[in-house]
Amino acid sequence: MLGLQLIGDPVQALVVVLAALSTAVGLLIGYQAYRGFRRHDSRPMQLLSVGLVLITAVTYSISFGGTILFREGILPLAYQQAHTVVVRVTQLAGLSCILYSLYSR
Repeated sequence: MLGLQLIGDPVQALVVVLAALSTAVGLLIGYQAYRGFRRHDSRPMQLLSVGLVLITAVTYSISFGGTILFREGILPLAYQQAHTVVVRVTQLAGLSCILYSLYSR
């Protein structure tokens, strides 16, 4: 049922495609940072890769998955604020890892 709704609404389909592309690009950047960590055994690169994956792939996945669960009525709307808090905490954790990676030696 969800797939038919996405096909019928081009704006919603575009949002899904853009979110998927953002997630894929974020994972690619995170993977490259991870390779840099493995190559140079650099703690800042490890934190950078973790932060990038958290801020892109994990955040987008939680946000998108929650949106589907709320829209389909699987999760009651009473959990919507808690879902938003989880998304924001994940973003903050990712940004904190990136910030720490920039200032650590």
